[in-house]
Amino acid sequence: MVGMKVLIVGAGIAGPTLAYWLQRTGHEPTLIESAPQLRQGGYLVDFWGAGFDVAERMGITDRILERGYRVREVREVDEGGRRIASLDALKLIGGADGRYTSVGRSDLSEVIFDAIGPGMETIFGQTVGAIDDDGRRVRVQLSGGAEREFDLVVGADGLHSTVRRQVFGAESSFERRLGIAVAALDLPGYVPREELVAVSRTQVGLQTLRLSLRDDETLILFTFRYDGEVPQDDIPAQQQLLRDLLRGVGWEVPAMLERLSQARTFYMDVAAQILMPAWSRGRVALIGDAGSCPSLLAGQGSALAMIEAYVLAAELHRAEGDHRAAFAGYQRRLGTFVRSKQDAATKLAGAFAPRNRRQLALRNTVIRMMGLPGVMQLAVGRSLRDRIELPAVPA
Repeated sequence: MVGMKVLIVGAGIAGPTLAYWLQRTGHEPTLIESAPQLRQGGYLVDFWGAGFDVAERMGITDRILERGYRVREVREVDEGGRRIASLDALKLIGGADGRYTSVGRSDLSEVIFDAIGPGMETIFGQTVGAIDDDGRRVRVQLSGGAEREFDLVVGADGLHSTVRRQVFGAESSFERRLGIAVAALDLPGYVPREELVAVSRTQVGLQTLRLSLRDDETLILFTFRYDGEVPQDDIPAQQQLLRDLLRGVGWEVPAMLERLSQARTFYMDVAAQILMPAWSRGRVALIGDAGSCPSLLAGQGSALAMIEAYVLAAELHRAEGDHRAAFAGYQRRLGTFVRSKQDAATKLAGAFAPRNRRQLALRNTVIRMMGLPGVMQLAVGRSLRDRIELPAVPA
């Protein structure tokens, strides 16, 4: 099999994972990222299941576990900070046989990127300006002005994918919004500080969570009902919008909002899913959030992105470079699995931001029941293992 030149757009989770496996199977990947460097900040993602299997085959699980966190308690509190319910998180993840961690999305991205072998071309600070697929090659004009040719182009550029918009159509054609937005930030020196305890205050339409991180940082996560737009690439405007939306909210929220400008990193966006009938067209394919975003509420989108990247690389190897067969096999193998993750995420919206008092009361009752001996393992244990068989990729 002759190795192919593959342009991968996006250096988050899916892109570097695909680059790693394409290198191992004799292809020549080029990675391009619009940010000037690997992105920092974001939110913690739960990492387990088949995503853990992919990391294991890459030999990076030790580094991921080192960078990750084992939260020991998930605590729900009332307006005055008094405990409403508490879950022993260590008992929960015991069902994963140690193959579980919560890790910062940017930390996971860095570990994967560092695992890529030497010699791969990486272009930071640019993206694709135009894509022309003539059936034999794909001509790409980079935003910096250069024109390049590749055998394949893979969009791994997230929820607001440039590749998807240029090749498949407007984002609105595939987007399903969940009526929720998420804001995540890292605050240095925030108090109170409770090591490895995720403390949340949930009320109608809003959940506020804080979790102490290393180096005296605290992750603050707001999940709230919102049907409007979030300004893209404008952090000051996003922070002002957040202040406006959460004005008058109690608990620790005023202190958190007062320190927004001191945040080391800040991220804000709507919670949305991408639902597409096909993840490829011609010589262009999509992976990760670009083609099948399950939404931020899934909590496992990063692991899913690694699974998709691995399977696509495996199918390309198995098809000996026949991209049509590979793309078809990629979607056939993962279509039902990915849709099940998206469906599960839509059912979680009420747990993060209840619509009304009745939904809030039901949520809190479920949390209290989960704290009973044996109930948590019965309810969650099976979900810590993905029911999917990963294909083999040779060394």
